[in-house]
Amino acid sequence: MNQKKSFSIIVLLIVILPFMFSCSSIPKAATAVTPFNKDRYLGKWYEIARMDFRFEKNMDHTTAEYSMRSDGKIKVVNRGFNTTKNKQKEAVGKAKFRGDNNVGALKVSFFGPFYAAYNVIAIDDNYRYALVAGKNLHYLWILSREKTIPEEIKNDYLKKAQAIGFKTGELVWVKQD
Repeated sequence: MNQKKSFSIIVLLIVILPFMFSCSSIPKAATAVTPFNKDRYLGKWYEIARMDFRFEKNMDHTTAEYSMRSDGKIKVVNRGFNTTKNKQKEAVGKAKFRGDNNVGALKVSFFGPFYAAYNVIAIDDNYRYALVAGKNLHYLWILSREKTIPEEIKNDYLKKAQAIGFKTGELVWVKQD
């Protein structure tokens, strides 16, 4: 193998490997919900707040809908309205558990073999409100089965997120009207 080809392979591995292993992490002070009931989690969720990132930039009216696929994975459909482009946006992906399906630690993919961490770190007993973290302190979502969330749940989730190390002042509060 020539030196140029070897260098190209090394660069490719340096770029790809972090993505391949990023799905197996959770913020240091966070713990995924146990026991977790996948069937109760399925259905539609409204995004109440998020740490903003490029795929959801300028998005309001965002939702996530989860359903079972025939192969045992979970179908994920994210929808939202891009306020700058003035158009609806949709992304369809898949999720699967990183280990035991009794633990709210999943990985989700919208781009082929590349997965991202999806950790349910808090959920109420009725599966109506959820706090979800990504692999690090840059990814956080507050979800609700309704377009709003009770103030006491919101405050509880904000305290939990702050205790983990999230900068909750950076949250984007999503319009759901």
